[in-house]
Amino acid sequence: SASTNKPVLTLFTKKPCPLCDEAKEVLEPYKRRFILQEVDITLPENSAWYDKYKYDIPVFHLNGKFLMKHRVDIQKFEDRLRKLELQSE
Repeated sequence: SASTNKPVLTLFTKKPCPLCDEAKEVLEPYKRRFILQEVDITLPENSAWYDKYKYDIPVFHLNGKFLMKHRVDIQKFEDRLRKLELQSE
């Protein structure tokens, strides 16, 4: 099915995170094109991510590769998403 080929967008976040909420709003129009996976960096099992990203959230990975941090770069996001979509066709 098509859904299995959708890219996975990982959001590294913690609560509260106004910037993360803002980022999710910006990505709202694209949400049918990817699977959003949120990683709470404050959970014990995510301590490695916490050490890495505690001053940088929100941080986004697309299909496991670092994509952007702090703010959503829509141009970059669209380019990368389109490339992945073309690969999976």
